[in-house]
Parts: sequence; structure tokens; C-alpha cells
Amino acid sequence: MAPEPQIQSDPSPWVTRFSGLARSPVLDLACGSGRHAEFFAAHGFDVIALDRDLSRLRHLGDHPQITAIQADLETEDAPWRPAPGSIGTLVVTNYLHRPLMPALVDALKPGGVLIYETFALGNEALGKPSNPDFLLRPGELLDAVRGQLTVIAYEHGKVTEPRPAIIQRICAVQASPSLASSWPLDSSA
Repeated sequence: MAPEPQIQSDPSPWVTRFSGLARSPVLDLACGSGRHAEFFAAHGFDVIALDRDLSRLRHLGDHPQITAIQADLETEDAPWRPAPGSIGTLVVTNYLHRPLMPALVDALKPGGVLIYETFALGNEALGKPSNPDFLLRPGELLDAVRGQLTVIAYEHGKVTEPRPAIIQRICAVQASPSLASSWPLDSSA
């Protein structure tokens, strides 16, 4: 797993942009400091905050809407993996472990939302992560959901905040195209 390049305390603008589509429970995978877990809990969602190291979640105490689970995300057949159709919203930022992708897509409930954002090839010229094992290939997130989820938004390119990076991100729903086209999008989208 690639280390996070810096600690971020505010939720990702990509995540907040699509938070209006969220459904409980929210799984904040590789949650780090819990910035997204805290954001969704503050908006009334039940949240599962999952990471191999929960020491950065101490500030959340015993939050009644957040269940913290410590687990090695990269262990095959790990008991933490969500059952198919059990997750309302899956949030992943700054993390990539390709073998998990099929199980994560399958974990979404009907109407469930995937909000994913991480580094892509080209980022090696700007900083860490620079190992191609931790950088998405062009269109890789689209390929991961093709035929299974309806894409609401997708971007791939350079961002300048919180630091210059090459990012790939997607928001997709477990729904038919007719249902997805009727979902309300944030007017700032």
C-alpha cells in the first residue's frame, strides 16, 4: 500500500460533491484519519471506518454512528470484506489495491454509490506515490465498474489542491440507467 502523501483533515471535494447520493451504511475504506467517516456521520449516516491502523481515529472517540474496524485490507478472504449487496455508499480515497475492486463493486446495495478517488499514472512526475503499482492506468476505474454500475461522473487529470497530483476519480451507482438519470445531482456539480 502506498503511504498517503500528506495528512488531510477536510473531506475531499469530490466526496462532498456526491455526498447527496449517499445511503447507509457508508464504508470508508482505508479511512486514514477518518475525515470522510466523520463527515458522513455528521450528516446522519451510519459509517464503517476501516483501516489497518486505527490510531489516527482516536479523535472520534466512541462516536455512536461510527464503527471502526482494524483489518489488513490486502489479506485475501479477510473476514472484514463486506457481503455482496450490503453497503449503501463506498468511499475510497488515496488508496489502491486492485484485487479488491470486484468485491467492492459487488458489495454495493441496489442504489448504492461508489465514490472513488486516487492517484493515477503521471503522478510519479509530481511526487508520491510514484510506484506504478499504486497508480491507476488511464480509464481503470471506468473498466472496474463497466457493465455493473452506472457512471454519474468520471475525471482523470491534474489537480492543484491540496497539492499538484494526477488523479482519477469516479462516482457510480448500482442502478439501471433510467434510475441513475433521475438521481438528483448537487447543483454545484
